[in-house]
Amino acid sequence: MTTVPNRDDIPREHQWDLGSLYQKEEQWEEDLCRLSSLESEVQTYPGKLAESADTLLAWLQLQTRIEETEERLGYYAMLRHSEDAGNSENQDRLSRYTQTASRLDAATSFFAPEIQQIPDSRMEELLADPRLEEFRITLDRVLRYKPHTLTPGEERILAMQQEANQTASKAFSALLDVDLDFGEVETPEGPRSLTQSSFGSLLEHPDRSVRERAFHQFYRSFDQHKNTLAALYAGSVNLDVYRARVRKFPSALAARLFPDDVPSRVYENLLAVVRKNLPLLHRYYRIRKRALHLKDPAIWDTRVALVPAITVNNPYEKAVETVLASLAPLGEEYVTTLRGGLLGGWVDRYENKGKRSGAFSAGSYRGDPYILLNYKDDTLRDMFTLTHEAGHSMHSWYSVRNNPFQHYQYTIFEAEVASTFNEQLLVHHLMGQEQSRSMRAYLISKHVDDIVATLFRQTMFAEYEKLVHDHVEGGKALTVDWFRQTYRDLLLAYFGDTLEIPDLLDLEGLRIPHFYRSFYVYKYATGISAAITLSRRVLEGGPGERDDYFRFLRSGGSRFPLDSLNAAGVDMAQPEPIQLALDLLSQQLDLLEATLFDEDSPDSKNKRGCAGTP
Repeated sequence: MTTVPNRDDIPREHQWDLGSLYQKEEQWEEDLCRLSSLESEVQTYPGKLAESADTLLAWLQLQTRIEETEERLGYYAMLRHSEDAGNSENQDRLSRYTQTASRLDAATSFFAPEIQQIPDSRMEELLADPRLEEFRITLDRVLRYKPHTLTPGEERILAMQQEANQTASKAFSALLDVDLDFGEVETPEGPRSLTQSSFGSLLEHPDRSVRERAFHQFYRSFDQHKNTLAALYAGSVNLDVYRARVRKFPSALAARLFPDDVPSRVYENLLAVVRKNLPLLHRYYRIRKRALHLKDPAIWDTRVALVPAITVNNPYEKAVETVLASLAPLGEEYVTTLRGGLLGGWVDRYENKGKRSGAFSAGSYRGDPYILLNYKDDTLRDMFTLTHEAGHSMHSWYSVRNNPFQHYQYTIFEAEVASTFNEQLLVHHLMGQEQSRSMRAYLISKHVDDIVATLFRQTMFAEYEKLVHDHVEGGKALTVDWFRQTYRDLLLAYFGDTLEIPDLLDLEGLRIPHFYRSFYVYKYATGISAAITLSRRVLEGGPGERDDYFRFLRSGGSRFPLDSLNAAGVDMAQPEPIQLALDLLSQQLDLLEATLFDEDSPDSKNKRGCAGTP
């Protein structure tokens, strides 16, 4: 057992330096007052944006100043709260910022509806003024919503429904996170509480009987509430369809893809290519069956590690140097800048009491692209987390330096590309070094598991979401039996004949929180496909391919995501990037089999059965 230190016990050099945002608390307080005072100035603009180019320009400049100040204040408050949520000053600061920002957001909400009501001929006259050129991207993105914007009265009615529209999502969260009691699972180490978060780790337990008990106990709770869960998800789906129809979109899918300007064929292309390559997934599960020595593998055997976790000694500074070495193909500027950030003030490195769990990167226009970690020296996965978050931070660093504030922010669709790209380079680097057979097996296995979890599993979820919404849009009702049968058909397709599908597993489609934010999970699958394609281009190409990648990093929010990736040499509307990622998986499966099952290797024989026997 180790004691988690208090925040004050963490050495300053191991904490982030938020001075790039504010050197003193007094400066933050002054900016908060300044932001609050702008509300009265905002009130002078509603109803006047079409008067003249001067008025429209003045408003856009004011709006930019408000948003930039909000971001700076908000990031500082959020980061301080993340470092120690138990600190009352941090709680108070974040609360006061949220209250002020909410008032300003409400006051400025007139902008988009008013712009969309300006007649096209008048808007063309306004945009002819060259001074508005720097805001053209902002205005174009507002104006493209015009065909899907209703009358002011109708928009007001829809806005008044927002609280009620969250009922299904909030009820689902309350049921899963509060009301459901999954009990405890007996393990050789003693009883363990079964929760949403512990379920995954229990499925990785080396004792197969623990895994099986955890599965049945977990899903029995869902079985007892299946009608409620089905009603909640059906309510969310019907709301998606209603919103799409009200705003004159051809489908709920088209409505959700519209903000990123992604055509439906990108989504459908992902489903088709992955479906065609399902034999690869079946091969993976057969490898698991052989490696774990299981006669009749079950779903609770799909998460347990094929190779035991490798104990390493990677102090933070050593991990940084390894990450930087892996990123050398990106050139001196990238590596030197990142070294200064990771060893300087960008990163809050270690766990302390009250600190937010997990990891994130938080890039803003006026501050450094900060990284929160809970780094542990003995876990190799934490080095991958470090390079993942560094990818986000360097994406922000390049975007800030190549774009004005109003369109430097890139989309989530693009965000996971830069981070996963870095992970691909780290795997490549580590595999190129002299490694023990067990380390190679671990690295290959981790790489394979990451691709399977991100590309195959998320695509299965994406296919299920489309089937559910298509069913409602076809005028049919959603029932518990329909949900279960549809999901079971997907399970049978994705797992093939590699394992038995227990009866309760078809309830999984009713317990995924992401489904209440519809048509989102496909971005994980497209993101890893784009990242793998770009990393192959950089590693196997020359300066031109590297320049293409930097063109993507620098584009920020100046382009829609597909255009940004196209500029880097990846067309996500075509099957090639997804197929390339799947071809890489095929190669990794070859390596995994060779590493695990080489009879001439004593090390290979020792690893067999490492996850427990049936």
